[in-house]
Amino acid sequence: MATAGPRCRQGGAAMASLAAAEPPAPRAASRSPALGPSRSGGERRSNAADAAQDTQSRSVDFDYIIALLGDSGSKDLEKEQLKTLKKVIKHFENGFPLKDVAQITDILNLCAERMCEQEAFTEPLCELIKLFGLPFQKRKSSDEANYSVEVSQSITHLAYLMSLESSQVRIQICKSVVNFFNTELPGKLLSGYQPTSPNYKIRMAEIGGLAEILVLSLKLVENQLTEKLWVLKALQHLSTSEESCEQMVHVQGASRLCLCLNGADPSGQLLFRSSDILWNLLEKASKEEVVYQLRSLECVHALKEAFLELVFGFRHCDHQLRNDLLVIATLLAESPAVPLIESGFAKILIVLATCTEVKLHNPLVKGFKLTYSYEDFEMKKLLFNIIAVLSKDPSAAQLLNESHVIPALLYYVKQNQRSGFPNWSAAQYEELQLHALAVLASVAPLLVDKYLSCHANTLLLAFLEWCMSQDTFFGGGNSFHGKGGRGTKIAQMRYSLRVLRSVVALYDDAVTNNLCDQGAISQLLDILKYAADKYKEKESIALLDIQADILFILSVLCEDDNDRKELFSCEGIGMLVSYLKMDPRKLCSDTGHNCLILSALDCLWSCVIGCFLAEESFIEKQGVFLLLDLLAIKDNNMCHIILGILVEFSDNPKTVLHMSIWKGKRGRTAANVLIQLWRQEEQDLGVKRDQYGKIVDTKRPLITSFQRQQKVIPLPASCPSFSINEVAESIRAKIYLLFCKLGFQNLPGLSAKDVATLAIIQHFIDFKIGEVWSEISAEIKEEFRPVTSDERTLKLISEVSEYTGRMVLGLQIEALERQHHQEIQEEKEIYKELQATQIKKEMINKSWKNFLAQTSNYEALKKAKMHQKTLIEASRSKAKIHDAPENSTDIPKLHTTNKKIQGKSRKISL
Repeated sequence: MATAGPRCRQGGAAMASLAAAEPPAPRAASRSPALGPSRSGGERRSNAADAAQDTQSRSVDFDYIIALLGDSGSKDLEKEQLKTLKKVIKHFENGFPLKDVAQITDILNLCAERMCEQEAFTEPLCELIKLFGLPFQKRKSSDEANYSVEVSQSITHLAYLMSLESSQVRIQICKSVVNFFNTELPGKLLSGYQPTSPNYKIRMAEIGGLAEILVLSLKLVENQLTEKLWVLKALQHLSTSEESCEQMVHVQGASRLCLCLNGADPSGQLLFRSSDILWNLLEKASKEEVVYQLRSLECVHALKEAFLELVFGFRHCDHQLRNDLLVIATLLAESPAVPLIESGFAKILIVLATCTEVKLHNPLVKGFKLTYSYEDFEMKKLLFNIIAVLSKDPSAAQLLNESHVIPALLYYVKQNQRSGFPNWSAAQYEELQLHALAVLASVAPLLVDKYLSCHANTLLLAFLEWCMSQDTFFGGGNSFHGKGGRGTKIAQMRYSLRVLRSVVALYDDAVTNNLCDQGAISQLLDILKYAADKYKEKESIALLDIQADILFILSVLCEDDNDRKELFSCEGIGMLVSYLKMDPRKLCSDTGHNCLILSALDCLWSCVIGCFLAEESFIEKQGVFLLLDLLAIKDNNMCHIILGILVEFSDNPKTVLHMSIWKGKRGRTAANVLIQLWRQEEQDLGVKRDQYGKIVDTKRPLITSFQRQQKVIPLPASCPSFSINEVAESIRAKIYLLFCKLGFQNLPGLSAKDVATLAIIQHFIDFKIGEVWSEISAEIKEEFRPVTSDERTLKLISEVSEYTGRMVLGLQIEALERQHHQEIQEEKEIYKELQATQIKKEMINKSWKNFLAQTSNYEALKKAKMHQKTLIEASRSKAKIHDAPENSTDIPKLHTTNKKIQGKSRKISL
């Protein structure tokens, strides 16, 4: 393998620093030009044709050339060396064969060593380097893979030559690297050879770590603008590869390139190429690592100075590059560790974002003027976006407040004009308006006092009123924030409500009182009805979001205030009932209906419960039935909140009555649904039960799998234990409370398994008390041994708890046995019915056979007739009634048949 590269007196130290980044491999043994490149002991030619094709390549005696260049001495020897190098360059003017790359690398390094001593070797060295920019040539398709190690190491050694203090050599190396990406083929090829694939050199450069070495070489060309620009151009091409970007980041490439932004360069290429490479690093390498490298104050200052220089530029390319740097600054702002505020960069960006809306004489923007071009429009949106990013950092609150961000954003809270606004078209203004509202939703919670002082609630409510009006304005719906609002003012309504939601979510009394004093509850109910009607006409996610946001705002406004709840109940309860009637199939969709129904339930809890008039109205509108219908769906997201609402409502006697008479699908009762939820919850918690639902562990019947895995951890008295926390986290306590209202006896529609489960529910509080005492006992014994009396008391409590478990288990067994006995009795009754049915069938069959016999056999008919008469006579009473009239049973002159048999007429009288 080739050596690591030359070390001349002038560039030895610099070269050593580069070589340290990639340890050089030892030089391989020279290969005989007569035998060609050897692999695994040598590759033999298979036929005479192959030998003829390789004649041209073998005409170069590499051993002789390497030996010649290795010698040093007289002037004549130098001339011979230069002459030989020119022959080599001429011979390979169309590119190097892959099999000769290792020997060419040796020649390259020897030539570089000679150049350190004699300037005359500079030109041949540059010519050799130039040939590396041409495609390599292969004789076989397998050559690319077979020589990959030699080629990648050759490119590495080529990069090490950047340590030579020769501007010409450095520029030529960069030109050759740029030519790696040139897909044009050379004019002529060696006989029997073909060029390698277009991406072969790029792939080998990635393996050889070319990008990493070039980034390190930036320090060598720090004060040479031309050389630096060529290095950046090469890196710009390499940065299109993810592997090369990772290599650059590995050697702190992001910070090194950022510091190049402010270099003196009249052409502007230095700033352009550096920013382009930074963009590629953020895109293709680890964004977190790149941001980490750019977090230094020095890098942020460099970015700020470069941005300011471009802000006051007048060229189209300046504006484009300015926006690129603004995107990079936005990515940096997402990391709290980046000193964007400390450097003053954040203040400049905020002032630029607000200077056109709030007329302030700030020296930071003196001379700044928007041209209202497309690039300026994009910059305006980027500046708005960076305000939203900064709002996530609490330390930026003071800066945002001082920069009058709230007034600037509220500038857009006004009705749109179809003709547009000065300098912006109608479509552009609408996009800026929606973007400003979205940013206001992020900033307003951070600056509540400023928000209220600017009368933002008043402006937003007036703006919402305009959104519901029959104005001729129609939204374009072209922007990201305008999605779903084309032809309407839905997008404006959506983001205005989002702003209100963001400030209301603070639960600040000043905000809620300010809204309620302006009649926000009635207005919001009108908007809710408007959005619901629009949604029936055409479904959209934007309308679902509007309804969910309004329900949340109403929940906060009406919470803990009966007067507001009564005001809500006038129109709001009817809306809530309509949401509870939603098709259950929609709850499983991904369109946001699940979020909407949860918002409706939250609103029900906050706006209805606690107000007698509102509760009565909700119950009269069959609200309890609707809640039980939703509960029967068994949606885990809703079970907790529905059960909580029912528990709150259960203090009203009408609620219990409605729960008692409710019937679901297949005749399910409320008790049956609650018991099934209990069983499902215990299954999810890992509570031990047998296949019939009976207790398995009588000592701790309610313990979950999580509690079984927990070790005994002594806790302070103020800290609740696992058993107490479980009461709040699971739904079992709520189900127990509901059964306390419904009762535990004479509940219809329960199976034996349901009755067994109900026995556990009935003693839930007893089991929970025993469980808590068990934890107390374990904690006491973990730290110290209790005295005899305390130990006896703890043991007694444990026995009582276990006795309760055994008693409940006995009740369960009794219920199951009763059910089993009942099933056996029912089976016997069914068997008797089957037996009677079979006997009846046999009698019918026998009767049918007799009938057939009578119709086909005269003797049988006579016999049947005699039997019939016998039965008739037997059925007559034997006692004679005195003085009773005698009635004849014969009907005179009635002849059913009239047939002569053997000359005699026979009459059958009935």
